[in-house]
Amino acid sequence: MNTAPARRGRRRQAGPRPDPTPRSPFILRKLNTFNVLGEEGLCLIEENADIILRDTGMEFHGDPEILEIFANAGCDIDGTRVRFAPGFCRQTVQATAPAQFIQHARNPANNVQMGGNATVLCPSWGPPFVHDLDRGRRYASYDDFETLVKLHHSLPWLHHSGGVVCEPVDLPANKRHLDMLYGHIRHSDRAFMGAFIGAERASHAIDMAKIVFGEDFLSENAALYCVSNTNAPLVMDAHMSGALKTYARAGQPVACTPWVLTGAMSPCTVAGTLAQILAETMACLALVQLIKPGAPCLMGTFASTMSMKSGAPTFGTPEAGLMVLAAGQLARRLNVPLHTVGTLSASKVPDAQSQQEATWGLMMAMFAGANLINHATGWLEGGLVTSFEKTMLDHDLCGKVGRFFDGIDLGVNAQAMEAIAITGPGQHFLGSEHTQHNFMDALFRPLTPDDNSYEQWKDAGEKDAATRANGLWKSQLDAYQDPGLDTDIDAALQAYISMRKAETPDRDYF
Repeated sequence: MNTAPARRGRRRQAGPRPDPTPRSPFILRKLNTFNVLGEEGLCLIEENADIILRDTGMEFHGDPEILEIFANAGCDIDGTRVRFAPGFCRQTVQATAPAQFIQHARNPANNVQMGGNATVLCPSWGPPFVHDLDRGRRYASYDDFETLVKLHHSLPWLHHSGGVVCEPVDLPANKRHLDMLYGHIRHSDRAFMGAFIGAERASHAIDMAKIVFGEDFLSENAALYCVSNTNAPLVMDAHMSGALKTYARAGQPVACTPWVLTGAMSPCTVAGTLAQILAETMACLALVQLIKPGAPCLMGTFASTMSMKSGAPTFGTPEAGLMVLAAGQLARRLNVPLHTVGTLSASKVPDAQSQQEATWGLMMAMFAGANLINHATGWLEGGLVTSFEKTMLDHDLCGKVGRFFDGIDLGVNAQAMEAIAITGPGQHFLGSEHTQHNFMDALFRPLTPDDNSYEQWKDAGEKDAATRANGLWKSQLDAYQDPGLDTDIDAALQAYISMRKAETPDRDYF
């Protein structure tokens, strides 16, 4: 069954944006992926991953059911450590994992494709701090969370509402996931992520999705998204495996994602890190398929480097680029979609460093053929901060790469042969009918750059890119159009949230 859910949120009627920008629900890449490994190199990494799984194995802490699942599948269990026969994980994944699937949004126009040549861009995830030029760096609040959801909803080159776009620390830690889920559902009609930490929170997300989409619809379709991180090297804890089990059994997508910094959580070499990433990912993907054959899942990778001088995370490095490009090749050989990360930066403010690192990360992920790119906007300070200004600067990058990967239009209009013949030698095309017809969309128009003369720039206040982005995110929020939500669904969600919150006292820890 793949019919639309019986109830969806109602879209409020509103006037057009003053400067409408065309958008697509996701990017369909027309350019080839970029391969950094040949067949010999890929086989070597895959063989080394199998050796790791056979000889070293992977530990699953605090979840006896996981060990039982693997034991029943014939794996070797030693305490909390699981060892796998060579080829077992790959064969288990390839036998039943789908190569492509749709994640549904409550507005069907915003459904996103996971897999194939599609790329979905998501905003930042997880920072406990936010930053803007007006109020500086501060702990994030739920008001900041809602503001970011509304801002992301208004941005045409983002495709997904995301998850913890910032951590609202003014709410109890053990209950804030309910408010965040409601915020995504209420203020956006794009696809969104579920709660990731533990089986209970995952079940809350599934319950809320059932209210929005209907239980029958959710039983047959993906409408949530989970990221289950490993604790590299070669460990998964009960919080992550609990969420993985819950989403897998519900048929909801799980991105199995080693989170590594080379030299600390993996070897300091690219080849060693790739073997470890592949081993961890295959073990977790196999677990998803053992729990529910055919459940949608993605190979995930968050692999970056660290400073050998300070031990701090570094981003936008050549090695990080090589790792994500190779991960794309490995995911394609597993025949599962690829989940990775985008505009990461260690910079503290939206400056030249932040955008150099962001551009490198996003381009490498795109050339890797990533199907979902998390942290595509707003990420600063190694993941501690979501920046409102960097969100706008990164959003321009998202639009640029989308346009770039659309490739070269070779249609009759784009060839412009008639226009060249009519204009002739020595003339200009500024006033030609072809230019007049195409000037609005022939060239990509980013929102944040200043391309005026020096005198015009000076008269306008000598604003740098961050200052222009500051004004832009505010104007985007002013143009936000509330997508609305069916009143019965809204009431049911709020009643569910109130019930769950009443079950336990507030806690300031997870």
